[in-house]
Amino acid sequence: MQRGLVTALAAATILGSAWTAPTWAAAPDVKIGAAAFGGWQQDAPGVRRLIRPEDLPPPGSTTSAANFAEPVAMPDKAKLKLPPGFSAELVASGIEGPRAMRIAPNGDLFVADSKADQILAFRLTPGKAAIEKRETFATGLHRPYGMAFYPPGNDPKWLYVANSNGVVRFPYSKDAMQTSGDAEEVIAGIPEAHHWTRDIAFSPDGRTLYLSVGSGSNVALDMFPMPLTDGGLDAWKRDKALGAAWDTEERRANVLTFTPTGEHERTFATGLRNCSGLTLQPGTDALWCVVNERDELGDDTPFEYATEVKEDAFYGWPWYYIGGHEDPRQAGKRPDLKGKVTMPDVLMQAHSAPLGIAFYTGTAFPEDYQGDAFVTLHGSWNRGTRTGYKVVRLIFDNGKPTGEYEDFMTGFVLAEDKVWGRPVGVAVAKDGSLLVSEDGNGTIWRVIYSPADDVITGTTK
Repeated sequence: MQRGLVTALAAATILGSAWTAPTWAAAPDVKIGAAAFGGWQQDAPGVRRLIRPEDLPPPGSTTSAANFAEPVAMPDKAKLKLPPGFSAELVASGIEGPRAMRIAPNGDLFVADSKADQILAFRLTPGKAAIEKRETFATGLHRPYGMAFYPPGNDPKWLYVANSNGVVRFPYSKDAMQTSGDAEEVIAGIPEAHHWTRDIAFSPDGRTLYLSVGSGSNVALDMFPMPLTDGGLDAWKRDKALGAAWDTEERRANVLTFTPTGEHERTFATGLRNCSGLTLQPGTDALWCVVNERDELGDDTPFEYATEVKEDAFYGWPWYYIGGHEDPRQAGKRPDLKGKVTMPDVLMQAHSAPLGIAFYTGTAFPEDYQGDAFVTLHGSWNRGTRTGYKVVRLIFDNGKPTGEYEDFMTGFVLAEDKVWGRPVGVAVAKDGSLLVSEDGNGTIWRVIYSPADDVITGTTK
């Protein structure tokens, strides 16, 4: 079964960053280089892109745009586009701000209603786009986003919730749709200004809690020139993780680790401007995240990305991006880091705003989807031609990313100035269907596959 176009692996060095790059066989059905830089008009299910580090335009190649999208009302007959054999049905609507989603061991769907500061629980009707029951699991939160059941497995006792300023947990028991107790603070004092979407995950053995913390700015221009510590930058480098920032950005643009009770904080990886989606890859237990890169360097610079997060790695922010490309706004400030930037695994079009990631663990989709990952792209505001506003599929081959990604679910954009849906959360239901939340109109959708429909183009039912 051919998963991508990888024929071999070749070592490459990109601007001082060690990177193992795939060698690609050219194919007309994969958009490569500048051809991969399109707008929403070129999006369609099955369109596959390969963006490489060498495709990165220089900063300032285009004027930085301000092209915000104010969502319009969802059309009465919304037409979501999917590959042949797939269809989407509306599961829930009227949610104030549905963001991240998680599936409980019993199959219930938990949704972070971030705008309403609450967690919602839905009991889904097996095999249908219907809800048997809807409850408010917990209220009184502070911009909740990521969630994780603990301990991992089939009998969790807690639901952990990442607020913008820390982590709390609620008692949970099997089939519970409302918590039986108050929030217990686990982690406090997480800086919350600017990027506020915190995601969490547990290691399979339950010993490690991973917490992503986005940056407090676009590119740290208000950060002091060097740490205000005895010995300055040299002392800071000795005592902190590689590439760790300071002042207003201390403990930010990182993935942090803790014990399940919030102790023994450690910096796992740095330089991740805004890791909004965090998950473990089944079969390898590798930690993955999707990252919103910086703005105001042009329409196609720098690329967003999804990557396995390697322990003690530095991914560039705020001094570098996509390897050793120096941000001109931080020119000359950290030459010591130039050759120490870890290259991400899958590069995606600039300003797409990836927010959620979920590996496909079901069996209801075709075999070719097994082991791939779905990513939600919330959509651009800093690009002349709108991009994002869709769900894409990351292609894996024997557990390894090929670098390609493919449009899977489009149709949220009606016109350049009319957008009704902004995908955020993504989860695989117990029946193998795919659930997608969008916060433009506050809806949740269920994507199914029907082999008998392969001869037609997938659309909304």
